Amino acid sequence: MSKPQPLPLIEAKNLKKYFKTKRGMLHAVDDVSFTIERGKTLGIVGESGCGKSTMGRTILRLLEPTAGQVYFEGEEITAFSQSQMYKKRKDIQIIFQDPFSSLNPRKTVSEAISEPLKINKIITNKEKRMEKVLAVMDLVGLAERLANTYPHELDGGRRQRIGIARALALDPKFIVCDEPVSALDVSIQAQILNLMKELQETLGLTYMFITHDLSVVNHFSDEIAVMYLGRFIEKAPAEELFENPIHPYTKALLSAIPMPNLHHKMQRILLSGEVASPIEPPSACRFAPRCNMCMEKCKVSEPAFVEVSPGHYVSCFLANDKAREG
Repeated sequence: MSKPQPLPLIEAKNLKKYFKTKRGMLHAVDDVSFTIERGKTLGIVGESGCGKSTMGRTILRLLEPTAGQVYFEGEEITAFSQSQMYKKRKDIQIIFQDPFSSLNPRKTVSEAISEPLKINKIITNKEKRMEKVLAVMDLVGLAERLANTYPHELDGGRRQRIGIARALALDPKFIVCDEPVSALDVSIQAQILNLMKELQETLGLTYMFITHDLSVVNHFSDEIAVMYLGRFIEKAPAEELFENPIHPYTKALLSAIPMPNLHHKMQRILLSGEVASPIEPPSACRFAPRCNMCMEKCKVSEPAFVEVSPGHYVSCFLANDKAREG
């Protein structure tokens, strides 16, 4: 008898998040499904405005989903009441993009990190709470002497370490990393990414890593999902996606990655055409207006998100046709 497969830590089913506008409903996240295994990282990549940050916040219920379900350790947290969700939040945290605007300028480093401990009444004793704060600061590489400093006195890298420490204070199992290094200098980015990888290995963390930088997500993720106008258009193991991109949009993104080789001739794929509107989108391929391989059926119907090889999913008629022929 085969052993039952362990439940994924995070599972989203047909997740949707729409916003009402004067012109109609904006489909920020539109029927997205995925799983994240315990201790793994799912990278979400796409252009600004594609809905990746909205999806991260909807997973955590910082934004209420329009439809669909989110499961955490097999429990449907989208069905939780506010009080149930309040208790569950210690297990699911977020690291924000801008480390400066996400911190209260009136709170010191130690106060910012201890705040979730106080709010959730995890450690009520002030001295023990400070011990926990100092332990978390040491874990993320913040010197104890910085405990009474304010965010404006620190550089971007240290501010982001505060954000990471604040997320870790409650000993979470899952963290949404919403472009955590995009606001930092390139030299600091590598330090923060290495720190987050070390923390994942040490603490067994599970990440959703949101970014627009494919060169970053490649070295950090186990799986990568490419998002376009609210939907996944390709998802595969990281190595597979880079070696065998299938969707025309994924190929265009990969062609834009700068190569550290002066003799390498970059073969850029330049996209033309207008980006389709996410407000009341038509039932057609959303990438069709910019695709140089667009067919007539792409303009009238939407391709299904299908598995073309083990673990490799694509939403493209060209890929779907080849998979059926194979």
